[in-house]
Amino acid sequence: MTTSLRYAARSSVGLVRASNQDSGYAGPHLMVLCDGMGGPAGGDIASAVAIDHLSPLDADSHQAGELLDLLRTAVQDAHQDLMSRSASDPALAGLGTTCIAVMRSGNKLAMVHVGDSRAYLLREGELTQVTTDHTFVEYLVETGRLTREQAREHPQRSVLLRVLGDAEGDVQLDESIREAVPGDRWLLCSDGLSGPVSADTIKDVLTRVADPGAAADELINLAERAGGPDNITAVIFDVVDTDAPAQTGAQVVGSAARHRERAAEPEDGPRTPAAKAAALVAGLEDTEGDSRSREDEALASLADSHARLRRTRRRRAVLSTLVLIVALAGALVLGYRWTQTQFYVSTSGGKVAIFQGIPQTLGPLSLSHLVETYSEPSLAELDERMRQRLEETVSQPSLEAAREYVNTTVVGYTSEVVSPSPSARATPTDPAGPSPSPTSGPTGQ
Repeated sequence: MTTSLRYAARSSVGLVRASNQDSGYAGPHLMVLCDGMGGPAGGDIASAVAIDHLSPLDADSHQAGELLDLLRTAVQDAHQDLMSRSASDPALAGLGTTCIAVMRSGNKLAMVHVGDSRAYLLREGELTQVTTDHTFVEYLVETGRLTREQAREHPQRSVLLRVLGDAEGDVQLDESIREAVPGDRWLLCSDGLSGPVSADTIKDVLTRVADPGAAADELINLAERAGGPDNITAVIFDVVDTDAPAQTGAQVVGSAARHRERAAEPEDGPRTPAAKAAALVAGLEDTEGDSRSREDEALASLADSHARLRRTRRRRAVLSTLVLIVALAGALVLGYRWTQTQFYVSTSGGKVAIFQGIPQTLGPLSLSHLVETYSEPSLAELDERMRQRLEETVSQPSLEAAREYVNTTVVGYTSEVVSPSPSARATPTDPAGPSPSPTSGPTGQ
Protein backbone atom coordinates (compact mmCIF):
# COMPACT_ATOMS: atom_id res chain seq x y z
CA MET A 1 0.00 0.00 0.00
CA THR A 2 1.09 3.58 -0.64
CA THR A 3 0.17 6.77 1.20
CA SER A 4 -1.48 9.52 -0.80
CA LEU A 5 -3.71 12.57 -0.33
CA ARG A 6 -7.40 13.00 -1.11
CA TYR A 7 -8.23 16.69 -1.33
CA ALA A 8 -10.56 19.53 -2.30
CA ALA A 9 -10.47 23.34 -2.39
CA ARG A 10 -13.49 25.64 -2.18
CA SER A 11 -13.90 29.44 -1.96
CA SER A 12 -16.73 31.98 -1.69
CA VAL A 13 -16.79 35.78 -1.80
CA GLY A 14 -19.13 35.75 1.21
CA LEU A 15 -22.17 37.97 1.66
CA VAL A 16 -20.54 41.35 2.31
CA ARG A 17 -17.35 41.73 0.26
CA ALA A 18 -17.45 43.00 -3.32
CA SER A 19 -14.61 40.74 -4.47
CA ASN A 20 -12.84 37.57 -3.38
CA GLN A 21 -9.28 38.22 -2.21
CA ASP A 22 -8.72 34.65 -0.95
CA SER A 23 -6.82 32.07 -3.02
CA GLY A 24 -6.60 28.33 -2.52
CA TYR A 25 -4.62 25.51 -4.12
CA ALA A 26 -4.95 21.73 -3.64
CA GLY A 27 -2.82 19.17 -5.47
CA PRO A 28 -1.31 15.70 -5.00
CA HIS A 29 1.72 17.02 -3.12
CA LEU A 30 0.93 20.63 -2.16
CA MET A 31 -1.83 22.53 -0.34
CA VAL A 32 -1.83 26.34 -0.08
CA LEU A 33 -4.24 28.92 1.33
CA CYS A 34 -3.74 32.71 1.12
CA ASP A 35 -5.94 35.59 2.31
CA GLY A 36 -5.07 38.86 0.54
CA MET A 37 -5.28 42.40 1.91
CA GLY A 38 -4.79 45.94 0.59
CA GLY A 39 -8.02 46.69 -1.29
CA PRO A 40 -9.72 44.59 -4.00
CA ALA A 41 -6.88 45.01 -6.52
CA GLY A 42 -4.05 44.64 -4.00
CA GLY A 43 -5.56 41.73 -2.10
CA ASP A 44 -6.50 39.86 -5.27
CA ILE A 45 -3.00 40.23 -6.64
CA ALA A 46 -1.21 39.40 -3.38
CA SER A 47 -2.91 36.05 -2.78
CA ALA A 48 -2.71 35.06 -6.47
CA VAL A 49 1.01 35.94 -6.68
CA ALA A 50 1.76 33.79 -3.63
CA ILE A 51 -0.08 30.83 -5.22
CA ASP A 52 1.83 31.33 -8.48
CA HIS A 53 5.19 31.16 -6.68
CA LEU A 54 4.26 28.07 -4.64
CA SER A 55 2.28 25.95 -7.10
CA PRO A 56 5.35 24.80 -9.15
CA LEU A 57 6.44 22.82 -6.05
CA ASP A 58 3.54 20.38 -6.55
CA ALA A 59 5.67 17.46 -7.75
CA ASP A 60 6.72 14.03 -6.47
CA SER A 61 10.42 14.52 -7.22
CA HIS A 62 11.30 16.26 -3.95
CA GLN A 63 12.97 14.62 -0.96
CA ALA A 64 11.64 15.09 2.57
CA GLY A 65 14.82 16.80 3.70
CA GLU A 66 14.49 19.62 1.18
CA LEU A 67 10.79 20.43 1.66
CA LEU A 68 11.21 23.32 4.11
CA ASP A 69 13.98 24.93 2.06
CA LEU A 70 11.82 24.78 -1.06
CA LEU A 71 8.80 26.27 0.71
CA ARG A 72 10.87 28.94 2.42
CA THR A 73 12.49 30.03 -0.85
CA ALA A 74 9.19 30.16 -2.73
CA VAL A 75 7.52 32.22 0.00
CA GLN A 76 10.42 34.67 0.22
CA ASP A 77 10.35 35.05 -3.58
CA ALA A 78 6.62 35.81 -3.39
CA HIS A 79 7.29 38.34 -0.64
CA GLN A 80 9.91 40.16 -2.72
CA ASP A 81 7.64 40.08 -5.77
CA LEU A 82 4.85 41.72 -3.78
CA MET A 83 7.19 44.37 -2.37
CA SER A 84 8.39 45.23 -5.88
CA ARG A 85 4.83 45.55 -7.16
CA SER A 86 3.87 47.76 -4.21
CA ALA A 87 6.89 50.02 -4.75
CA SER A 88 6.29 50.41 -8.47
CA ASP A 89 2.52 51.01 -8.35
CA PRO A 90 1.04 53.45 -5.76
CA ALA A 91 -2.37 51.81 -6.24
CA LEU A 92 -0.94 48.63 -4.72
CA ALA A 93 0.57 50.29 -1.63
CA GLY A 94 -0.05 48.16 1.45
CA LEU A 95 -0.87 44.94 -0.43
CA GLY A 96 -0.09 41.72 1.41
CA THR A 97 -1.38 38.25 2.12
CA THR A 98 -1.42 35.55 4.74
CA CYS A 99 -0.07 32.17 3.68
CA ILE A 100 -0.25 28.55 4.81
CA ALA A 101 1.53 25.97 2.63
CA VAL A 102 1.78 22.22 3.30
CA MET A 103 4.03 20.08 1.10
CA ARG A 104 4.24 16.27 1.11
CA SER A 105 7.02 13.81 0.33
CA GLY A 106 6.41 10.17 1.26
CA ASN A 107 5.15 10.10 4.83
CA LYS A 108 6.41 13.58 5.72
CA LEU A 109 4.52 16.89 5.67
CA ALA A 110 6.35 20.22 5.77
CA MET A 111 4.38 23.35 6.70
CA VAL A 112 5.14 27.08 6.65
CA HIS A 113 2.74 29.68 7.97
CA VAL A 114 2.41 33.46 8.34
CA GLY A 115 -0.67 35.54 9.23
CA ASP A 116 -4.03 34.63 10.77
CA SER A 117 -5.22 31.96 8.35
CA ARG A 118 -5.35 28.63 10.18
CA ALA A 119 -4.51 24.95 9.88
CA TYR A 120 -6.54 22.39 11.84
CA LEU A 121 -5.76 18.68 12.27
CA LEU A 122 -8.47 16.09 13.00
CA ARG A 123 -6.83 12.94 14.36
CA GLU A 124 -8.75 10.08 16.01
CA GLY A 125 -11.74 12.32 16.67
CA GLU A 126 -9.76 15.19 18.24
CA LEU A 127 -9.47 18.57 16.51
CA THR A 128 -6.30 20.61 17.09
CA GLN A 129 -5.46 24.10 15.83
CA VAL A 130 -1.94 23.53 14.53
CA THR A 131 -1.05 27.15 13.69
CA THR A 132 -0.81 30.23 15.90
CA ASP A 133 -2.41 33.46 14.67
CA HIS A 134 0.15 36.20 14.05
CA THR A 135 -2.14 38.92 15.41
CA PHE A 136 -1.80 41.59 18.07
CA VAL A 137 -4.71 40.09 20.02
CA GLU A 138 -3.13 36.61 19.99
CA TYR A 139 0.04 38.18 21.40
CA LEU A 140 -2.04 39.69 24.23
CA VAL A 141 -3.61 36.29 24.93
CA GLU A 142 -0.25 34.49 24.97
CA THR A 143 1.20 37.07 27.37
CA GLY A 144 -1.81 36.75 29.70
CA ARG A 145 -3.21 40.24 29.11
CA LEU A 146 -6.45 39.00 27.51
CA THR A 147 -8.57 35.89 27.92
CA ARG A 148 -9.56 33.88 24.87
CA GLU A 149 -13.16 35.12 25.34
CA GLN A 150 -12.07 38.78 25.48
CA ALA A 151 -9.95 38.29 22.35
CA ARG A 152 -13.00 37.24 20.29
CA GLU A 153 -14.61 40.66 20.83
CA HIS A 154 -11.48 42.83 20.87
CA PRO A 155 -11.70 45.78 18.42
CA GLN A 156 -8.11 45.17 17.21
CA ARG A 157 -8.52 41.41 16.64
CA SER A 158 -7.76 41.80 12.91
CA VAL A 159 -4.44 43.64 13.35
CA LEU A 160 -1.79 41.39 11.81
CA LEU A 161 1.80 41.35 13.07
CA ARG A 162 3.20 39.27 10.19
CA VAL A 163 2.16 38.89 6.53
CA LEU A 164 3.76 38.55 3.10
CA GLY A 165 4.39 41.77 1.21
CA ASP A 166 3.59 44.40 3.83
CA ALA A 167 7.09 45.10 5.22
CA GLU A 168 10.68 45.26 3.98
CA GLY A 169 13.12 42.44 4.73
CA ASP A 170 12.61 38.69 4.92
CA VAL A 171 9.28 37.48 6.25
CA GLN A 172 9.36 35.50 9.50
CA LEU A 173 7.69 32.11 9.04
CA ASP A 174 6.51 29.43 11.44
CA GLU A 175 7.96 26.17 10.12
CA SER A 176 7.43 22.51 11.04
CA ILE A 177 7.85 18.93 9.80
CA ARG A 178 5.14 16.38 10.67
CA GLU A 179 4.19 12.78 9.96
CA ALA A 180 1.61 12.12 7.26
CA VAL A 181 -0.47 9.69 9.33
CA PRO A 182 -3.16 7.70 7.46
CA GLY A 183 -6.58 8.66 8.78
CA ASP A 184 -5.60 12.26 9.50
CA ARG A 185 -7.77 15.02 8.05
CA TRP A 186 -6.41 18.54 7.61
CA LEU A 187 -8.23 21.83 7.10
CA LEU A 188 -6.59 25.04 5.90
CA CYS A 189 -8.97 28.01 6.10
CA SER A 190 -9.13 31.80 6.01
CA ASP A 191 -10.51 33.81 8.93
CA GLY A 192 -13.73 34.18 6.96
CA LEU A 193 -14.40 30.58 8.05
CA SER A 194 -12.66 30.32 11.44
CA GLY A 195 -14.21 33.62 12.59
CA PRO A 196 -17.95 32.96 12.27
CA VAL A 197 -17.83 29.14 12.60
CA SER A 198 -16.81 27.70 15.97
CA ALA A 199 -14.16 25.03 16.42
CA ASP A 200 -16.81 22.59 17.72
CA THR A 201 -18.86 23.05 14.55
CA ILE A 202 -15.78 22.65 12.36
CA LYS A 203 -14.95 19.41 14.21
CA ASP A 204 -18.49 18.11 13.73
CA VAL A 205 -18.44 18.69 9.96
CA LEU A 206 -14.95 17.27 9.47
CA THR A 207 -15.91 14.18 11.47
CA ARG A 208 -19.33 13.62 9.93
CA VAL A 209 -18.82 14.40 6.22
CA ALA A 210 -16.49 11.89 4.57
CA ASP A 211 -15.88 13.55 1.19
CA PRO A 212 -13.40 16.49 1.39
CA GLY A 213 -15.29 18.54 -1.21
CA ALA A 214 -18.66 18.02 0.46
CA ALA A 215 -17.15 18.91 3.87
CA ALA A 216 -15.63 22.13 2.45
CA ASP A 217 -18.96 23.05 0.84
CA GLU A 218 -20.82 22.57 4.11
CA LEU A 219 -18.31 24.64 6.10
CA ILE A 220 -18.56 27.51 3.62
CA ASN A 221 -22.36 27.29 3.73
CA LEU A 222 -22.28 27.53 7.54
CA ALA A 223 -20.02 30.61 7.37
CA GLU A 224 -22.44 32.27 4.94
CA ARG A 225 -25.41 31.42 7.16
CA ALA A 226 -23.52 33.11 10.03
CA GLY A 227 -23.42 36.34 8.00
CA GLY A 228 -20.52 35.71 5.62
CA PRO A 229 -18.77 38.97 6.63
CA ASP A 230 -15.53 38.07 4.81
CA ASN A 231 -14.26 35.92 1.96
CA ILE A 232 -14.43 32.22 2.87
CA THR A 233 -11.94 29.62 1.68
CA ALA A 234 -11.32 26.01 2.76
CA VAL A 235 -8.73 23.48 1.61
CA ILE A 236 -9.32 19.99 3.04
CA PHE A 237 -7.06 16.99 2.54
CA ASP A 238 -7.08 13.46 3.94
CA VAL A 239 -4.03 11.24 4.35
CA VAL A 240 -5.07 7.84 2.98
CA ASP A 241 -3.31 4.48 2.83
CA THR A 242 -4.85 2.48 0.01
CA ASP A 243 -4.17 0.56 -3.17
CA ALA A 244 -6.68 2.72 -5.04
CA PRO A 245 -5.22 5.13 -7.63
CA ALA A 246 -4.03 8.40 -6.08
CA GLN A 247 -5.99 11.57 -6.79
CA THR A 248 -4.36 13.74 -9.44
CA GLY A 249 -4.87 17.19 -10.85
CA ALA A 250 -4.77 20.55 -9.07
CA GLN A 251 -7.74 22.57 -7.83
CA VAL A 252 -7.27 26.35 -7.83
CA VAL A 253 -9.96 28.58 -6.31
CA GLY A 254 -10.60 32.22 -5.46
CA SER A 255 -8.54 35.07 -6.83
CA ALA A 256 -5.78 32.79 -8.13
CA ALA A 257 -8.31 30.95 -10.32
CA ARG A 258 -9.61 34.21 -11.82
CA HIS A 259 -6.10 35.47 -12.56
CA ARG A 260 -5.21 32.21 -14.28
CA GLU A 261 -8.34 32.38 -16.43
CA ARG A 262 -7.49 35.92 -17.51
CA ALA A 263 -3.89 34.95 -18.28
CA ALA A 264 -5.05 32.01 -20.40
CA GLU A 265 -7.59 34.04 -22.39
CA PRO A 266 -6.27 35.24 -25.82
CA GLU A 267 -6.22 38.93 -26.63
CA ASP A 268 -8.88 38.56 -29.33
CA GLY A 269 -11.39 37.01 -26.95
CA PRO A 270 -12.39 33.67 -25.39
CA ARG A 271 -11.38 30.52 -27.26
CA THR A 272 -13.97 27.90 -26.23
CA PRO A 273 -17.58 27.86 -27.54
CA ALA A 274 -18.94 28.06 -24.01
CA ALA A 275 -16.74 31.03 -23.19
CA LYS A 276 -17.72 32.72 -26.45
CA ALA A 277 -21.41 32.20 -25.67
CA ALA A 278 -20.94 33.61 -22.19
CA ALA A 279 -19.19 36.66 -23.63
CA LEU A 280 -21.96 37.14 -26.18
CA VAL A 281 -24.65 36.99 -23.49
CA ALA A 282 -22.66 39.42 -21.37
CA GLY A 283 -22.44 41.80 -24.35
CA LEU A 284 -26.19 41.62 -24.94
CA GLU A 285 -26.86 42.30 -21.29
CA ASP A 286 -24.57 45.30 -21.41
CA THR A 287 -26.51 46.78 -24.36
CA GLU A 288 -29.79 46.25 -22.52
CA GLY A 289 -28.87 48.42 -19.60
CA ASP A 290 -26.76 46.18 -17.37
CA SER A 291 -24.04 48.83 -17.32
CA ARG A 292 -25.72 50.48 -14.34
CA SER A 293 -25.21 47.39 -12.20
CA ARG A 294 -21.58 47.29 -13.33
CA GLU A 295 -21.16 50.89 -12.18
CA ASP A 296 -22.72 49.99 -8.84
CA GLU A 297 -20.34 47.07 -8.50
CA ALA A 298 -17.38 49.27 -9.38
CA LEU A 299 -18.41 51.86 -6.80
CA ALA A 300 -18.82 49.16 -4.17
CA SER A 301 -15.42 47.76 -5.08
CA LEU A 302 -13.84 51.21 -4.83
CA ALA A 303 -15.43 51.81 -1.43
CA ASP A 304 -14.20 48.44 -0.23
CA SER A 305 -10.72 49.28 -1.53
CA HIS A 306 -10.63 52.54 0.41
CA ALA A 307 -11.89 50.83 3.54
CA ARG A 308 -9.29 48.08 3.33
CA LEU A 309 -6.52 50.62 2.70
CA ARG A 310 -7.61 52.65 5.73
CA ARG A 311 -7.62 49.53 7.88
CA THR A 312 -4.17 48.60 6.62
CA ARG A 313 -2.82 52.04 7.48
CA ARG A 314 -4.45 51.91 10.92
CA ARG A 315 -2.91 48.50 11.53
CA ARG A 316 0.50 49.84 10.56
CA ALA A 317 0.10 52.87 12.81
CA VAL A 318 -1.01 50.75 15.77
CA LEU A 319 1.82 48.28 15.26
CA SER A 320 4.42 51.05 14.93
CA THR A 321 3.15 52.69 18.11
CA LEU A 322 3.26 49.40 20.00
CA VAL A 323 6.81 48.69 18.84
CA LEU A 324 7.89 52.19 19.90
CA ILE A 325 6.25 51.83 23.32
CA VAL A 326 7.89 48.44 23.92
CA ALA A 327 11.28 49.78 22.82
CA LEU A 328 11.01 52.83 25.09
CA ALA A 329 9.86 50.72 28.02
CA GLY A 330 12.77 48.36 27.50
CA ALA A 331 15.24 51.22 27.32
CA LEU A 332 13.84 52.75 30.52
CA VAL A 333 14.05 49.45 32.40
CA LEU A 334 17.62 48.83 31.27
CA GLY A 335 18.58 52.40 32.06
CA TYR A 336 17.10 52.23 35.56
CA ARG A 337 18.83 48.92 36.26
CA TRP A 338 22.15 50.49 35.30
CA THR A 339 21.63 53.45 37.65
CA GLN A 340 21.15 51.05 40.55
CA THR A 341 24.65 49.66 40.02
CA GLN A 342 26.09 53.11 40.82
CA PHE A 343 26.84 54.75 44.22
CA TYR A 344 27.87 58.21 45.36
CA VAL A 345 28.88 59.99 48.57
CA SER A 346 27.09 63.19 49.55
CA THR A 347 25.25 64.65 52.55
CA SER A 348 21.87 64.03 54.12
CA GLY A 349 20.36 65.65 57.20
CA GLY A 350 23.65 67.35 58.02
CA LYS A 351 25.60 64.07 57.87
CA VAL A 352 27.95 62.36 55.46
CA ALA A 353 25.85 59.85 53.50
CA ILE A 354 26.13 57.12 50.88
CA PHE A 355 23.45 56.84 48.16
CA GLN A 356 22.73 54.07 45.67
CA GLY A 357 21.89 55.26 42.13
CA ILE A 358 22.69 58.56 40.45
CA PRO A 359 21.88 62.07 41.77
CA GLN A 360 19.13 62.77 39.23
CA THR A 361 15.35 62.55 38.88
CA LEU A 362 13.10 61.51 36.01
CA GLY A 363 9.86 63.41 36.49
CA PRO A 364 8.53 62.31 39.89
CA LEU A 365 10.92 59.33 39.98
CA SER A 366 14.17 59.71 41.92
CA LEU A 367 17.01 57.65 40.50
CA SER A 368 18.75 57.22 43.86
CA HIS A 369 18.02 56.32 47.48
CA LEU A 370 19.86 56.69 50.79
CA VAL A 371 21.88 53.65 51.89
CA GLU A 372 23.55 54.85 55.09
CA THR A 373 24.67 57.96 56.97
CA TYR A 374 27.65 58.61 59.25
CA SER A 375 27.44 60.35 62.59
CA GLU A 376 31.22 60.79 62.50
CA PRO A 377 32.82 62.79 61.12
CA SER A 378 30.20 65.52 61.25
CA LEU A 379 30.00 68.09 58.47
CA ALA A 380 31.18 70.74 60.90
CA GLU A 381 34.44 68.81 61.35
CA LEU A 382 35.17 68.79 57.61
CA ASP A 383 37.05 71.54 55.90
CA GLU A 384 35.36 73.74 53.29
CA ARG A 385 36.84 71.88 50.30
CA MET A 386 35.45 68.50 51.40
CA ARG A 387 32.04 69.94 52.31
CA GLN A 388 31.79 71.53 48.84
CA ARG A 389 32.89 68.29 47.19
CA LEU A 390 30.23 66.28 49.04
CA GLU A 391 27.56 68.81 48.14
CA GLU A 392 28.46 68.29 44.49
CA THR A 393 28.46 64.45 45.11
CA VAL A 394 31.34 62.04 44.62
CA SER A 395 30.59 59.04 42.35
CA GLN A 396 31.87 55.60 43.34
CA PRO A 397 31.65 52.26 41.44
CA SER A 398 30.41 50.17 44.40
CA LEU A 399 29.17 50.35 47.96
CA GLU A 400 32.51 49.05 49.24
CA ALA A 401 34.34 51.77 47.31
CA ALA A 402 32.00 54.43 48.71
CA ARG A 403 32.62 53.23 52.28
CA GLU A 404 36.36 53.21 51.68
CA TYR A 405 36.15 56.77 50.36
CA VAL A 406 34.35 57.91 53.53
CA ASN A 407 36.74 56.07 55.85
CA THR A 408 39.88 57.32 54.18
CA THR A 409 39.45 60.44 52.06
CA VAL A 410 36.56 62.13 53.89
CA VAL A 411 37.98 61.41 57.33
CA GLY A 412 41.29 62.81 56.12
CA TYR A 413 39.72 66.23 55.49
CA THR A 414 38.49 67.06 58.96
CA SER A 415 39.37 70.51 60.15
CA GLU A 416 41.86 69.05 62.61
CA VAL A 417 43.53 66.58 60.19
CA VAL A 418 45.22 67.68 56.98
CA SER A 419 45.94 64.20 55.54
CA PRO A 420 44.15 60.84 55.97
CA SER A 421 44.82 59.19 59.32
CA PRO A 422 45.15 55.36 59.31
CA SER A 423 43.42 55.12 62.69
CA ALA A 424 40.50 57.40 61.83
CA ARG A 425 37.34 55.48 60.82
CA ALA A 426 33.87 56.88 60.01
CA THR A 427 30.90 55.43 61.87
CA PRO A 428 27.93 54.57 59.63
CA THR A 429 24.32 54.95 60.71
CA ASP A 430 21.40 53.00 59.20
CA PRO A 431 18.93 55.66 57.97
CA ALA A 432 16.05 53.41 59.03
CA GLY A 433 17.16 53.03 62.66
CA PRO A 434 19.54 54.12 65.44
CA SER A 435 23.30 54.32 64.95
CA PRO A 436 25.09 50.99 65.44
CA SER A 437 27.92 50.51 67.87
CA PRO A 438 31.44 51.00 66.48
CA THR A 439 32.03 47.20 66.52
CA SER A 440 28.83 46.31 64.58
CA GLY A 441 30.15 47.47 61.13
CA PRO A 442 28.34 49.36 58.36
CA THR A 443 24.63 48.72 57.91
CA GLY A 444 21.82 49.83 55.61
CA GLN A 445 22.25 47.49 52.62
